[in-house]
Amino acid sequence: MRGARVIRRPLVAIPLSVLLLIVSGAAVASFPRSVLAFLLFQGAILFIYLAAMPGYLRAALLAVALLVMMPIIGAYNVYYLEIATQVGIFAALALGLNIVVGLAGLLDLGYVAFFAVGAYSWAIFGSPHANQIFGGGFPLAPGWFYLFIFVGLAVAALAGVLLGLPVLRLHGDYLAIVTLGFGEVIRVLANNLDKPINFTNGPKGITPINRPPVPFGLPYAEYSYFLVLLIVLVVIVVNRRLEDSHIGRAWEAIREDQVAAQAMGVPLVRAKLLAFACGASFAGVMGVVFAAKQVFINPESFTFLESIGVLAMVILGGMGSIPGAVLGATIVTVLNLQVLKGLSLWLNELKNAGVVILGYPLADLPTQLEPAKYERMIFGVILVVMMIFRPQGFLPARRRQREIEVTAEEHKTVTV
Repeated sequence: MRGARVIRRPLVAIPLSVLLLIVSGAAVASFPRSVLAFLLFQGAILFIYLAAMPGYLRAALLAVALLVMMPIIGAYNVYYLEIATQVGIFAALALGLNIVVGLAGLLDLGYVAFFAVGAYSWAIFGSPHANQIFGGGFPLAPGWFYLFIFVGLAVAALAGVLLGLPVLRLHGDYLAIVTLGFGEVIRVLANNLDKPINFTNGPKGITPINRPPVPFGLPYAEYSYFLVLLIVLVVIVVNRRLEDSHIGRAWEAIREDQVAAQAMGVPLVRAKLLAFACGASFAGVMGVVFAAKQVFINPESFTFLESIGVLAMVILGGMGSIPGAVLGATIVTVLNLQVLKGLSLWLNELKNAGVVILGYPLADLPTQLEPAKYERMIFGVILVVMMIFRPQGFLPARRRQREIEVTAEEHKTVTV
């Protein structure tokens, strides 16, 4: 990642990072409703990660930003904590999918199914709805939530293995189609398993879902943020350990050439099943957290478009790259929850104020032109532009970046 450092001189990067962090924090505190101020704070965090400085100092500055400044900013406007928590949830999902797609090269278009499995595992037992199935004794006490984090992990991992078994011989487009179908099967099951036994309550969804007990009298928004941040840090550590292990090397070998990997002794069946299980387990954990946080879930929370959104995060950040997956999740989530919605609110304020631009009254502007309604189109445009100008992603894995550079050089040589 040395080539990605924005400033390579530590004597300049360190004071500039501290200054940018202070200025952005003060801007958010002074303008708690400003989208630009919060984007500046997020930019400061990215700058700290990319700036050249000792690792311990980078970790200290990031800890100050995430553990101290972010909760303080949330005290001014709790919506910022909500955005940060959503970023964390999708970052864990992107890191899980990054194992399957980025490391093992297995295109999974039904990843949100594992998210749903984890969410429903706690939603059923952590709500009064379980009384309709088992007759009584529910919901479970809020403290059971922590056990169900591991239950969601195990159930989602099992679902990943069950998906992996029938697709071991498939790859490329065929694998994508089968995984897409698996995701839709899980959503349709959740939509229709309200009879003859009402497991999921069908399209009505399940509510209220118990939240975990909050220690130290913290507001739930802050506690949820710290919990998600802790889980994301654990997921990053596990990802890093897997990437540097013999399992990670086997996944990369499968991604490059399955036949060659098998010839070199890589156990394809076990490696693929491990990839599906590991990626699914992270989604299952975040599904449990998501269900408790939202208090209500229904099948519409787990559509095919959610899988595409997580895949877009992995591609934007850089396939196979851990920091890239986190950055991609941040970009997509902030774009969706803050930038596009902020533009729509700003446009509506101008319309209500009767502003006229170039002789055209904005009050006559149709509601169909609100930016928030073009979320998927904007994602599509961004992905197309990325594939043209930076196919390796914003923060690509070193090996992936070298592969693309070598391919480009070979193409230039052939052209000449």
